[in-house]
Amino acid sequence: MTRPCLVIALALVVAGSASAQEYDLLLKGGHVIDGRNSLSAVRDVAIKDGKIAAVAATIQASRALKTVDVSGLYVTPGLIDLHGHVYRPTVGQEQGADTSAVYPDGFSFRTGVTTFVDPGGAGWRNFEDMKARVIDRSRTRVLAFINIVGRGSAGGRYEQDLSDMEVEPTAAMALKHKGVIVGVKSAHYSGPEWDPFTRAVEVGNRANVPVAIDFGSNRPERPLHPLLTRLLRPGDIYTHVYSGNRGEQDPQSRGPSQALIDGRKRGVLFDVGHGAGSFRWRVAVPMMRAGFRPDTISTDLHVRSMNAGLKDILDLMSKFLAMGMTLEEVVQANTWNAARAIKQEHLGSLSTGAAADVAVLRLETGEFGFSDHLGARLKGRHRMRCELTLRDGKVVYDANALTGEDWDKLPADYGEQGDPRWHGDVRPRKPVKP
Repeated sequence: MTRPCLVIALALVVAGSASAQEYDLLLKGGHVIDGRNSLSAVRDVAIKDGKIAAVAATIQASRALKTVDVSGLYVTPGLIDLHGHVYRPTVGQEQGADTSAVYPDGFSFRTGVTTFVDPGGAGWRNFEDMKARVIDRSRTRVLAFINIVGRGSAGGRYEQDLSDMEVEPTAAMALKHKGVIVGVKSAHYSGPEWDPFTRAVEVGNRANVPVAIDFGSNRPERPLHPLLTRLLRPGDIYTHVYSGNRGEQDPQSRGPSQALIDGRKRGVLFDVGHGAGSFRWRVAVPMMRAGFRPDTISTDLHVRSMNAGLKDILDLMSKFLAMGMTLEEVVQANTWNAARAIKQEHLGSLSTGAAADVAVLRLETGEFGFSDHLGARLKGRHRMRCELTLRDGKVVYDANALTGEDWDKLPADYGEQGDPRWHGDVRPRKPVKP
């Protein structure tokens, strides 16, 4: 055989070997929790072209380009945080307005979050600024509730301006960006009028999206019961449910108020929205003991909350483990339940063909303490940590280099200019040009 023929033959062997590898990445031996598919068991998860390709009891490692051993860990859909502040208006704010939003990629992947939903940072006047500055530039999937206030969460008098709560332009913007704008939000209103909430519902009807309510100041002119039983529709969302600030807790039984009980019967969804001032143990623990569990467990993440009682989404999920929810329940709250709440049912599961947004989590056992927004402590035995996060099949966070190779087993030239080997992605990149 001549030398050119030998080269051709070797190329054919290599090509044949590559074609035998059906998957780009295989997560092997982890305990899969997938609420949509009622699955909680040890399974292998295979990924191809950014999608979930297979979930099975055993998938041979030889079928994948890269296999990662995740034995002893939990494999879940990428977490969805329904209440993460990733945009604050930078134009038109009065002095002293809150600018505590976080940039998504700095706070998502390291906690297993692959989707943030901004809770009304932008209204119709500045949503496209948010899209250009944050949504289009983030590796994190960023979705949004559009604020019924045209200027969004601009603070102070802007959020109290009824004249800037317009149905027509808000609905038009929601329809223009359908699938990115996934709901409409009313928040922080302190007046006695019902207008912010009725107008938000009207936008929800026109755009066919859910309404999320932060009920603002507690006013006797607009009590909680009619909001939850007459104004909000089935599938709409009430957040800050464990704050105790607006009549959520029955003063005698310490369990849920009649407003919450009747609202749940109507089909209203109840979200945590911990934040810097909306989660107290003296409210949450008795309500949980009475059986009133959240539908979704969102953070209300921003600079102040994450440096106080909240920490992050895994810390918050651990709090609900300490209050008696199962691991399967807390994972479902932040995956499949959250996806359904915003009518994005292509997210939140490990179904075949779904986007390969995956969180690999560790459940630690020990003695831990968890804080409410006032600094009071609840002790717990379990704490969740993120080991690995994939976004569309790409490794975007790897706490302990699970996807890496031992450096002393790699060729001496690994990492040199032009080296096409791994750089945090599932598949090798193209060589770097000089």
